[in-house]
Amino acid sequence: MNTIFWLAAAVTAFAYVGYPLCMVLQSLLFARWSQPRDYTPGIDVLLVVHNGAGQLSAKLSNLLALDYPPQALRINVVCDGCSDASESIARGFPSDRIRVFAFSERRGKSACIGNVLPLLDAEIILFNDVRQRIDAGAARALVAALADPQVGAASGELVLETSTGYGQGIDAYWRYEKLIRRMESASGSLIGATGALYAARRAAIGAVPEGVVLDDMWIPLGVAAAGYRVVFAPDALAYDQAATDAVDEERRKRRTLAGNYQLLHRWPQLAIPFAHPLALRLWGHKWLRLAVPWCLLLMLLSSAALAIDGSRFYQLLLLLQLAAYGAALLGRYWPATASRWLPVRICTAFFSLNFAAAMALFDYLRNPNAHLWRPTTDGVSAS
Repeated sequence: MNTIFWLAAAVTAFAYVGYPLCMVLQSLLFARWSQPRDYTPGIDVLLVVHNGAGQLSAKLSNLLALDYPPQALRINVVCDGCSDASESIARGFPSDRIRVFAFSERRGKSACIGNVLPLLDAEIILFNDVRQRIDAGAARALVAALADPQVGAASGELVLETSTGYGQGIDAYWRYEKLIRRMESASGSLIGATGALYAARRAAIGAVPEGVVLDDMWIPLGVAAAGYRVVFAPDALAYDQAATDAVDEERRKRRTLAGNYQLLHRWPQLAIPFAHPLALRLWGHKWLRLAVPWCLLLMLLSSAALAIDGSRFYQLLLLLQLAAYGAALLGRYWPATASRWLPVRICTAFFSLNFAAAMALFDYLRNPNAHLWRPTTDGVSAS
């Protein structure tokens, strides 16, 4: 029991503390900062929409207002089996820079990307979602990073606004995630991008198969496999609202985490050290985190067994764990409390994310083909 407890604790600690420290150390010793410069290649913006009529007009206005030469930026709206007015809004929008592709049946985002990519001819493809607002300088910031010939993809930064209660815990987690991404970028490559805003060289993007849940990992990992770096562009900003409800956030997070299992299933080399250039980083940043929920369970059970045997040390550890779980339950079912106490907010977000990771395994085993997404109007999953 003692060995089980400390092995589980070591995996958990490395996943959330050890790996980030490794990235900090590597970025200090082997910094690989890209050299952004003024660069204005042609950009094809790719926007896949399913029943986004309520947000599409504002999004198109936002994209048309980007600080980028108008003649070098074209917007491609892909309607994925829309049953609302999305297609008519896109076709009727007063701009000749908008092109519309419409599919009568809903097949999922990756299928749309895979079908439309071969029809685009700009040097840079800019991926984004309909919900998030993009900063006016985002396109320039992304292509500035891509001016480095070693860089094949660049991720923007997602900024969560007006966080309260549970959302503050998620916002803290997201800031922690962005710190890791900065260090990964500085020391080599990110393992994925922010789905709300990223760009890649058209020539570096491989095939995007139908049914992929996480295109914002599949595409950057393919770019890295082709020998390019994937970097973080902190000045390329997209804005969204933080989730305010733990249950809703868990539902979104479960789909994202199920996508991680899908990546392992469809691309097994991602789990084999040195079979993919970023396999070791994927272990540190993603795969070990999938094991953390089960490590937490082992820690609880083993410390309980040792506490029953009379160990005061493990009795104390058990009490600390139970207090953390109690704080998480308090924040989940009495969310007003979470806005007052930082430990409650952090525990609520941490255990909510790990509960989602545990459930995502069963979600994927039940339905490996859950590739269709349901658009949301508020809240964001911090993947």
